[in-house]
Amino acid sequence: MTDALLSGLLAGYGVAVPVGAISVLVVTLASRVSLGRGLAAALGVATADGLYALAAVLGGAALAPVIAPAAGALEAVAAGVLVLLAVRGLWATCRDHRTENGVTPPAPASPRRTYAALLGLTLLNPLTVVYFTALVVGGRAGPGPLGPGLAFALAAFAASASWQALLATGGALLRRALTGPRARLLTGLTGHTVVLALALRLALTG
Repeated sequence: MTDALLSGLLAGYGVAVPVGAISVLVVTLASRVSLGRGLAAALGVATADGLYALAAVLGGAALAPVIAPAAGALEAVAAGVLVLLAVRGLWATCRDHRTENGVTPPAPASPRRTYAALLGLTLLNPLTVVYFTALVVGGRAGPGPLGPGLAFALAAFAASASWQALLATGGALLRRALTGPRARLLTGLTGHTVVLALALRLALTG
């Protein structure tokens, strides 16, 4: 069981730590809106990682060959969604900057909707389950009874959640440090532009 927990933690951090468009989106939400929104996004990402880890444990060896042919199409969908989110974020940043003088902008979406959106967006990356499957088949997840497999999946979820929460907290601290209108405009434009660039890179290399 201990080996499964350690393997799950390492696997979770392995899939979560590399900075991609989703990570930048978590930071941007926390810095531009609130820590609550950032943590909701972080939990959505971690839930997707945990579900894929569980899928790998329960039947990843059989599932990976089925998913692999559709990986390109799903990556294209994910890239398209990220482009839309980035463009919408850039527009909202400019709108909010223009309306800061006495005009209250519309209330942002709820944390629940943010969680659902990031969960769905992260689930569009099927290579995550292939990654976890390789670890399971390779023996690093402690194959055997179901208990160690579930421990592996929970540990992977915990690792991903802790890392994404750290990113969200960093984004919230950035928001507190940069409170002026110009600073908020700069961080918003920078964050969403990076998301857009990463999305385009995903679309071109997928």
